[in-house]
Amino acid sequence: MPGAGLLFALMAVWVLWVIAAGVFGLAELHSPALVLGLLAIAALPAAVVAGVGGSAAAQVATFAIVSVLLLAVVRPVARRHRHLPVGLRTGAAAMVGRRGVVVAPVDSSGDGRVRVGGEVWSARLYGDGGTAPAPVGAAVDVIEIDGATALVLPLSPTPLDPPQEA
Repeated sequence: MPGAGLLFALMAVWVLWVIAAGVFGLAELHSPALVLGLLAIAALPAAVVAGVGGSAAAQVATFAIVSVLLLAVVRPVARRHRHLPVGLRTGAAAMVGRRGVVVAPVDSSGDGRVRVGGEVWSARLYGDGGTAPAPVGAAVDVIEIDGATALVLPLSPTPLDPPQEA
């Protein structure tokens, strides 16, 4: 069959690009950077160029151009979505950075309670426990959520309620 060697050679090159795309894709599964996944996508148009008989220079140029375009366009969008502002967070992550009020004394034991945004959370002091316990009524900042427990730092050592005059 005339031309079978050429067909095999052309197919072999595009198969190599598809294999490269698969390798990049699998490597992306073990990387949080998104770059390898974009390179996997960029290898597919290079495979098409190889499949239609494009030169090695055209294949590499296609791969390079598509890679740069994907990295310039997709990666910044993905990075913005990865770091959502506090107002767009949901669930327990939305509590981090919010201010609360102590409703049961908070110390490092985890037996305290704070009210944050209308909800009462179990709470303990953030850090190694070197901070004095937060009394009822004190303002606190939620630093982290650990399971169902808010890790907090007191803002004021005294309760927020104004003193009662007798």
